[in-house]
Amino acid sequence: MRIAISVLLLMGLTITNTQAAAESQTPGVKKSVFGKTKDGREVHLFTLSNKSGMQVVISDFGGTIVSIKVPDRNGKIGDVVLGYDTLAGYQEGTASFGATVGRYANRIGGAKFSLDGKEYTLEKNNGENHLHGGFNKALWDAEPGTGKAGPSLKIHYLSKDGEENFPGNLSVTVVFTLTDANELKIEYTATTDKKTVLNLTNHSYFNLAESGTVLDHQLTLKASRFTPVDAGLIPTGELRPVAGTPFDFRQATALGARIEQDDEQLKLGRGYDHNWVLDAGMKAEPSLAAILYEPTTGRVVETWTTEPGIQIYTGNFLDGTSHGKGGKNYERRSAVCLETQHFPDSPNHPDFPTTTLVTGKEFHSTTIYKFSVK
Repeated sequence: MRIAISVLLLMGLTITNTQAAAESQTPGVKKSVFGKTKDGREVHLFTLSNKSGMQVVISDFGGTIVSIKVPDRNGKIGDVVLGYDTLAGYQEGTASFGATVGRYANRIGGAKFSLDGKEYTLEKNNGENHLHGGFNKALWDAEPGTGKAGPSLKIHYLSKDGEENFPGNLSVTVVFTLTDANELKIEYTATTDKKTVLNLTNHSYFNLAESGTVLDHQLTLKASRFTPVDAGLIPTGELRPVAGTPFDFRQATALGARIEQDDEQLKLGRGYDHNWVLDAGMKAEPSLAAILYEPTTGRVVETWTTEPGIQIYTGNFLDGTSHGKGGKNYERRSAVCLETQHFPDSPNHPDFPTTTLVTGKEFHSTTIYKFSVK
């Protein structure tokens, strides 16, 4: 009798654990508390799960992608983006892991620009330049949902006129959707009540092997030109052909294959920290921009976008002082960013695709990260 009861109890425990595991993978959106901001506001995590077992966790703090869990070629699930286990990490950290960045993603030279003859001076938070802005530290309004395309999270932030000295009340909405095809679709829209400049992207750091460097990751870029930079990593204005340079990724090439070559641009960036000019240019519908492949796990992420450029950053300034998930110290080149965007410093380069947003017009941009294995 005792044996029978024990077996039944064990079976019950097994069933319960199995049900719990199944429930954790149930397609949809689950909301949980992540902590509180320094001023006492509650911060949440939203876990998006699809029918394929992929999960994406997003926080309303910074509009941040906290984790992306996808299978390798053997079906083993792993988290392929860098980040922190706690809210404190995101509040104190400076790397913008997974964040929605703006008002102006990337750099503005001299931390200033002009609109209609008026000069605007921004915070110098990257040497003499302005980098990314403060959206990564904002608490966004969040609304989970489920539609035909899959589970989604809509976040909204009102950047007030004069915030960080940018003009205009800027209303920004970002919708994250996880499809059953293992696609993370990110749609950005924005409007303003005064002429302003805007550049939005997601700043996830990818490591498809989950650990080590990304130097063996193979990258393909649909780009024949890039924007070389000066000593401050500000574009010179030139659109330089990649042919014959270490910046030619038109064929799949390991990130580490040429990263240490004696090249002025690589020395300035301490590796790759540059914007590529996508051959497709700006499109109404997303075009394939990049393919990143990790040979040992077989994981692949394709980047599709409507944006004209993509910044490739090989984590050159990570130095082991960022204590990330599971206590990992994120070392130099332990991740790569695939930041779809308009070009850096566009407000100061009239020949670049414009980043000016005027009243009565809506900014719209779409990027898709599509995961698979081979």
